[in-house]
Amino acid sequence: MVNRPKSPPLSPRKAAIRDLADRLAFERDGWIQKNASYYEEDRRYMRFLVPEGLRVLDLGCGIGQLLAALKPARGVGIDFSEKMIEIATTRHPELEFHLGDVEDPETLSRIEGPFDAIILSDTIGSLDDCEATLAQLHPLCTRDTRVIIAYYSAMWEPVLILAERLGLKMPQMPQNWLSIDDIAGLLRLADFDIIKREWRQLLPKRLFGLGPLVNRYIGTMPLLRRACLRNYIVARPVPKTPLGPLSATVVIPCRNERGNIEPAVRRIPKFCEELEIIFVEGHSQDGTFEEIERVIAAYPEKSIKVLRQNGEGKGDAVRAGFAAARGEVLMILDADLTVPPEALPKFYHALVSGKGEFINGSRLVYPMEKQAMRVLNMIANKIFSLAFSWLLNQRFTDTLCGTKALSKRHYERIAEARPYFGEFDPFGDFDLIFGASKLNLKAIEVPIRYASRAYGESQISRFRHGWLLVRMVIFAFFKLKAF
Repeated sequence: MVNRPKSPPLSPRKAAIRDLADRLAFERDGWIQKNASYYEEDRRYMRFLVPEGLRVLDLGCGIGQLLAALKPARGVGIDFSEKMIEIATTRHPELEFHLGDVEDPETLSRIEGPFDAIILSDTIGSLDDCEATLAQLHPLCTRDTRVIIAYYSAMWEPVLILAERLGLKMPQMPQNWLSIDDIAGLLRLADFDIIKREWRQLLPKRLFGLGPLVNRYIGTMPLLRRACLRNYIVARPVPKTPLGPLSATVVIPCRNERGNIEPAVRRIPKFCEELEIIFVEGHSQDGTFEEIERVIAAYPEKSIKVLRQNGEGKGDAVRAGFAAARGEVLMILDADLTVPPEALPKFYHALVSGKGEFINGSRLVYPMEKQAMRVLNMIANKIFSLAFSWLLNQRFTDTLCGTKALSKRHYERIAEARPYFGEFDPFGDFDLIFGASKLNLKAIEVPIRYASRAYGESQISRFRHGWLLVRMVIFAFFKLKAF
């Protein structure tokens, strides 16, 4: 359906942009077909950022092809070109279209929100006041809303102007040529928090199949990707209030950790009113399960449970513990206690305050105790941190720190989306990290002081698990970059 309310007069510049859009509306399909490879790559990445079945608002929707490609549960498009809106409505009657200026507060006030995703695909180039327009989006947002801005790289301005003159690109009026840093700055001024940035399409033509190969396997590489045509930035509203006091569950996977069970229980601070501890015991040979039962009986004032693991590996143990957890905040503590249990309140408060949505520990900031980590392990961890920061488009200094925290509702969304990655991770860390990245959760790190193990032996094999990490990098590249 189409809504045609009266709108205030446009500025001369925007009126010219609208008039050109009206004139070219029925040519739009031809231009898309002429640059089919570019649009296919753009739609593919937008579908990666915006899963099906969300509530999506598309500002500057044109003829509605992007909005329809995202297959939203509720899709709403706004555009000030009447001809574009007419075409969009005819082609996509299942979607909702409004004729109006996205910079007009009255236009936005008529839209019933909230939305899970708000998209500005190229629209930011036509706005008169980008900061004010972005600031007006807050009433349509929840804490979980993601604002996604897609735009051309400012470096490509001369190329695009030449392509337009040669008839290779649809004509357009002069645009705001903004770098991805400019857009990030505007979002911050409008009280949005940057989550990730991405650069794609080094070669926006098919060229007998060469273009897609270059874009997926070369154009995503560090440094080179900065030369890509297409920029993407994902942001969220800056949280104004804390989530409030939430209950929490600390899951402790343990195998042959008998001597660490009671110290863990004694040392975990009571950082929230309802605190649950779940031990997931994994086929120990040293009486760990019996020790957990003894500790449960010795501390009746604490909410402690024990599960016997059916499968193998820490990843399986974490999933079993999270499935049984009652807490609204889910946390992991390694049973070797090399991450001090006393640090758990920092993770909890970082999450509840809204500073982050996926809280990851980092052992590589503070000096650590002697023998806590071997030199080769330290070097490998730093190399892998650089690799994963590039793959995830968020800074991670220590992907293998076992202590993590996230809300139960976000974990449930990660679990629902798990088929995209599959059951690939024996550690349990990457299942959560990759899932959080796919959902565009805001990740932050909490530095901790890494201690030496007091009881038992490390269950990490330097070379076997190092090879698994290499496989994780390759796996992530194909799932997060070259898809």
